[in-house]
Amino acid sequence: MAIWQGRSRRKPTGGRLKMHRKKRKHELGREPIMTKIGERKIKIVRTRGGNKKVKVAADKKINVADPKTNEVKPAKIISVVENPANPHLVRRNIITKGAIVETDLGKVRVTSRPGQDGVINGVLIEEKKENG
Repeated sequence: MAIWQGRSRRKPTGGRLKMHRKKRKHELGREPIMTKIGERKIKIVRTRGGNKKVKVAADKKINVADPKTNEVKPAKIISVVENPANPHLVRRNIITKGAIVETDLGKVRVTSRPGQDGVINGVLIEEKKENG
């Protein structure tokens, strides 16, 4: 069944609304891309107006911004540690915006939307402790 992003059929009070028209093609949505950890895999989708949207299906690298040094470095993603949006996504290692991932630089919070932007960016929140 298709995802419809039109107006709800219910009022804020819970009562029914009479639909004043049928569903329209431009109100259709798409299934979310569940970005996983792995070899880079992207999907290019044609959107409205003939534009293209790049979606990341899987990637093992993340661009990490360090707020202390004002530098951006690529890092390798090890696993997903926490996801405030949905705790069940952590078990499946699915990366979404706001997810906290473990990298070789430390813990990083994802700031981009991998299913929309075509890239995984993040901010370093906790540096990795050196052994020794």
